[in-house]
Amino acid sequence: MKTAQINGSGKPVFPAGIYGITAEKFSAGRNNVEVVEQMIAGGVRLIQYREKRPYKSFAEMLTECQIIRRLTRAAGVLFIINDYPDIAQLVDADGVHVGQDDFPVPEIRRLIGPDKLIGLSTHGPEQAAAAVEAGADYIGVGPIFSTQTKDDVCAPVGLGYLDHVVRTSSLPFVAIGGIKEHNLSQVLAHGAKTVCLVTEIVGAPDIAATARRLQAACR
Repeated sequence: MKTAQINGSGKPVFPAGIYGITAEKFSAGRNNVEVVEQMIAGGVRLIQYREKRPYKSFAEMLTECQIIRRLTRAAGVLFIINDYPDIAQLVDADGVHVGQDDFPVPEIRRLIGPDKLIGLSTHGPEQAAAAVEAGADYIGVGPIFSTQTKDDVCAPVGLGYLDHVVRTSSLPFVAIGGIKEHNLSQVLAHGAKTVCLVTEIVGAPDIAATARRLQAACR
């Protein structure tokens, strides 16, 4: 069993490269566990489980997360759960990612403790600054481009906000939203080190090969 890298504070190190996110309805009939297995085979070092009610019950999500936790732990891959700190606790995930309208970061910290990562989606400079004050460990920056992977997505923030975060933020970040292989180089050129491509990976005919190719492009 491999071990994820830990920093001086006892928390996992936020890795550069591809930030994998599950999205079963875009996965060409494959379930989340199958997709995660292929992401890991493709060298992805951080995977976020993202599913929304009512598409799956809490029992179904917990079962999937238990399996994915075993897979990620065996491979030394960080495992983040979107929205559900209770499921994160039950499976001993490495952290939780939330949006602006979810539980506040300080309350999640009370639930999951000091040694887990908390990520917060941000869509503008004020939210990025507030994330630092709230105690987030990393931020999501986006959506950079237009995206349809979420029902409640806001308008694209563009590369200008990414430039602002690169210049000013003290937190690691993941660029996300509408990023595809054809525009990945653009995002990397603006300073992103960790990048999320959702449908480009989960919908690929060969997920592992696609993930390896995208990981190589991020180096």
